[in-house]
Amino acid sequence: MAKHLFIIRHAKSDWSFDVSDFDRPLNPRGFKNAPKMAMWLAQYPVQPQQLISSPAKRAITTAQIFAEHLALPVNAIQTDERIYEALPNTLLQVINELDNDYESVAFFGHNPGLTLLVNYLADENIYNLPTCGIVHIRFDDLTDWVSVSGGTGTNAWFARPDNAN
Repeated sequence: MAKHLFIIRHAKSDWSFDVSDFDRPLNPRGFKNAPKMAMWLAQYPVQPQQLISSPAKRAITTAQIFAEHLALPVNAIQTDERIYEALPNTLLQVINELDNDYESVAFFGHNPGLTLLVNYLADENIYNLPTCGIVHIRFDDLTDWVSVSGGTGTNAWFARPDNAN
């Protein structure tokens, strides 16, 4: 059985508030794009069974919007502080620790780490994972998350708010 990882960058955040980077909320575009992309993902045949997010406000808010549209319990979203400002080696540690009971996981975080992670896992050359962009990486030959490493995945698709219908 294959493993599926949906790598989702948080929706667009609002820089107009005098708050720390960690506490930045979504802006109106973020609140428009997150439900749009969540509904788009909800129509896809493979659905995330678990959502894991950076605890930063913009990431967890994005994850909560996705949970609502994917009919997943918002209170079951797992947060991992290692995701915030992480580079691929740290993000890979989080992935390698995922529960093997889950065949499909959605992972919410930040750039540049997520773009670098996609490129590492799927031997891609994506320049930038935009806000609220989603990459579905399939691991066809893997049965456990600990086996995920560089080049073991395949980019099944890459969707952005401006091209998801």
